[in-house]
Amino acid sequence: MGRDKATLVYDGSTLVERTVNAVAARCSPVFVVAAPGQALPELDAEVLRDELRGVGPLLATGRGLRAAAEAGRELAFVCAVDMPFLTPEVIDTLAGPAARIPGVEIVLPWDGREQYLAGIYRTALADRITGLIEAGERSMKALITRSDTQQIVLPAQRALTNVNTPAEYESLTTISPANEMS
Repeated sequence: MGRDKATLVYDGSTLVERTVNAVAARCSPVFVVAAPGQALPELDAEVLRDELRGVGPLLATGRGLRAAAEAGRELAFVCAVDMPFLTPEVIDTLAGPAARIPGVEIVLPWDGREQYLAGIYRTALADRITGLIEAGERSMKALITRSDTQQIVLPAQRALTNVNTPAEYESLTTISPANEMS
């Protein structure tokens, strides 16, 4: 996108603040993985710093899963910060199957789009991610295809909207939150 999405502002809050608030409603502790030197607002979350820039979300996911495992968690909700409408209900929808389906390592929503960065992941996957990175992998798809993954089909919904381009961000800022569709 050419800009730090975490600090883009929508409806008076940065995208990272909105994401942390939605996640904190269901998860504790909350970890935010940030690039080296990335400026962030004060957050009610523990900020972890990536060692390298530009490696992609796989490294950050591994870092967050390892921190969650060290905090005693077996499951963690992993998401990107570019989802301004994320709701705690999305986490609830995914957490049930993650807890009750034997052997499942990842539970992802599917609303007509692949959503690798809005799912429940077993924290034990941190070691697999390290191996993938050491083998030169950088994409989340590499992890998804090498894991027992369950996709939960959901209707298309605003909560899973992410911002990937300047045009998508501009379209957010022209919508009044009072007029948003649910």
